[in-house]
Formats: sequence, structure tokens, C-alpha cells
Amino acid sequence: MSRIISGEFRGRTLAVPKSGTRPTSDRVREAIFSALDSRDAIRGARVLDLYAGSGALGFEALSRGAAHLTSVDAARPAASVIRANAHLLGVRPTVITAKTATILAAGISRVSGAPFGLVFLDPPYGHAVDGDLAALADGDWLTEGALVVVEGAARSPSPAFPARLGEPTEKRYGDTVVWFAQARDLGGGLPADGPTTLGA
Repeated sequence: MSRIISGEFRGRTLAVPKSGTRPTSDRVREAIFSALDSRDAIRGARVLDLYAGSGALGFEALSRGAAHLTSVDAARPAASVIRANAHLLGVRPTVITAKTATILAAGISRVSGAPFGLVFLDPPYGHAVDGDLAALADGDWLTEGALVVVEGAARSPSPAFPARLGEPTEKRYGDTVVWFAQARDLGGGLPADGPTTLGA
């Protein structure tokens, strides 16, 4: 089981898939959201949670005031758990059962809530997300100033962040590393959801 750390649903427990996922620890999730809260990146944001697993990252964002959540996971058991957790919390996210690469290739017209001001990528350790980041940056998925958060193993190489996402900030928490990157307007950006200044 996992739990919501703060906000409207603080202390509520969440089910997790029985296998095939690696839930973000409460300690790492708390650190991620502390960093996001300090940048006013959550309240009112439209959130895309890729490789969502139990949906804990997305539900934490909703608990802290995000306006909309779209959760994506390729595994049907994970999608079922996300829907069950949503019912438990009384929220109605968009839940998509599909591979992340498939969704990103399909374009934003197929996805409710786009463009997004906050995106989480928490794939299985060892799974490269370079192509996902390129697709996010090249399409109309991100608002100007959107934050993209990638979680991986500390032993893994840093993902290749495209120019639109700039140089990421890296934070290490034990055997987990989290990269925070911010979308920039390179000539055709979309309006931002709100103020999201990424500090060092």
C-alpha cells in the first residue's frame, strides 16, 4: 500500500499493483512534491502521469490542487488499480491503458487535458525515456514553463533532454535519482498554466 502525503486526501491509502511496477517510495515522493510546491508548480496544473503504476504521483498532485489528471500505463492491472484508487478518493482522472510511446505518437488530440503543465515519467528502472522526452518536446504536449519530472535508478545514465527542456536539475535520494526539467518557448510555445520557475 501507499499513501497520500499532503493536501486534501492526506493520509488516504492507495492500492498498488501486485507485480510489474516499482512504486515511488513515500520519502522520494515527498521530496519531489516539496520541490514542486516550492516552485508553485502544482495548483491549477493539468498533469500527465506516464508509466503511472498505482497512480500515486498523479493523485498526490490532485490532492495538492492540480486541476486535471491524465494517467497512462500499458498494464491493464495497473490501469484497474488506478481506477479503483480514483473511486476511493472520489476523483475522475482520465485513465489510458496504452504504451507511453503509442500515446505520444498519437498526438494530443487523442488525450484529454492536453497540453500539460506538469508531466511525470516514472518508468521501470533501466527503461530509456529519451524518445518519450523528444516526443513531449516536439509535439504540443507541454505548456510554456511546464515542468517534466523523470525518476530513475541512481546507477542509470541521465536521459537525453531535448533543447526545449533545457538542462535538468538532478536530485539524488539514496538509490533513486530525479531529474526536473522545464519547458521553454523556442518560438512557438503555448501559454503556461501558471508560474513555474525552476531554480537550481
